[in-house]
Amino acid sequence: MGIELDKPLSGVRILDFSRVLAGPLATQQMSDLGADVIKIEHPEHGDDTRGMKPPEIGGESHFFLAANRNKRSVTVDFTKPEGMALVHELAGKCDVLIENYRKGVMSRRGLEYESMKDRHPHLIYCSISAYGRESPLADLAGFDPVLQAEAGLMSFCGEKDGNPLRHPLSIIDTYTSLYATQAIMAAIMMKQRTGRGQFIDLALYDVAITVLTNVGLGYLVSGKNPVRRGNEHPTSIPNGLFHSKTGPFYIALGNPRLWKMFCNGVIDKPEWALEPPYATREGRQENRAALYAQLGEIFATNTREHWLEKLVAAGVPGGAVREVSEALEAPETAARGMVVSLPHPTAGDIRLIASPLKFSETPVINPVAPPLLGQHTEEVLAGILGKNAAEIDELRRKRIIR
Repeated sequence: MGIELDKPLSGVRILDFSRVLAGPLATQQMSDLGADVIKIEHPEHGDDTRGMKPPEIGGESHFFLAANRNKRSVTVDFTKPEGMALVHELAGKCDVLIENYRKGVMSRRGLEYESMKDRHPHLIYCSISAYGRESPLADLAGFDPVLQAEAGLMSFCGEKDGNPLRHPLSIIDTYTSLYATQAIMAAIMMKQRTGRGQFIDLALYDVAITVLTNVGLGYLVSGKNPVRRGNEHPTSIPNGLFHSKTGPFYIALGNPRLWKMFCNGVIDKPEWALEPPYATREGRQENRAALYAQLGEIFATNTREHWLEKLVAAGVPGGAVREVSEALEAPETAARGMVVSLPHPTAGDIRLIASPLKFSETPVINPVAPPLLGQHTEEVLAGILGKNAAEIDELRRKRIIR
């Protein structure tokens, strides 16, 4: 896999020990920007997500395919001395090391930051963990749904009279990947000034607390916990899901101007924008149930397509509640290039979700399919470390590499 030299992170090489989602999503983002990501995997089973099937295509898990494009896979058993030696050789040629093992895994191999920093002072070392490396809970494993629960996110998610709900996507992992990318790129900028790397201690729990944003501040300024509201919004009204003759749609009216546009241009009720009880936000909040009941009756008189056309014509935010298939096959998704077709060694042509980043001068790299397990082991060992065929064969014979 060639490295494109005109990209924002061209020349940056990342030694990627991360697995599952938060770390791999972070390194995938950086690979989109031109970084050379060397994904270190166990010779027998590789990244945990390679086994998370079904669905699969060409023997490859959908979960692995979602977070590992543009990377080179190198198998190394770093539990053995020869494997540790390879890791140190590679670390000497890399700018960044990222890992998300439980506390103690890297230290047992002499690969934690404290053991690496003197030997590789140039290395930016990003450690992603559930609760942080310096924490009373540092020894515990953590998973996204548990962190959503512990950080309070579930408490205000769900219907008013229902149970707390987790978000079905791994949103804490996803947010953590964004913070990891941001932190690593900031450390790269600092290294350009000082020539030295540093340690990044990134905890999923900390990120989950950060994700509370305005809801968290609502508690800090009022002392009151948020409540579950289903699809309703605490301050923006009307904001929620409504049913038409042919399917559900969602509207979000965040200010008085939009409310007036909605009354005049969508539901033909101009008096609602001028007279009590609905003319003010406070009036709409106090009479929320009545307002939603009346809107439900209005929307039930016509099709979803009718109401969406009226919302667009009036300039009011609203959209169909789509299935995933509808969203990924939508014309606007295609127009933005958000689904790409790529050749894959075992699956033929596969479709992947693309990077959302759009640059005028340095576009993201042309995507390459996620690698097979160990696909680039020989390429990396020969090209970066200068190993000859006999040395590589000996490593394979000792089961250090695949």
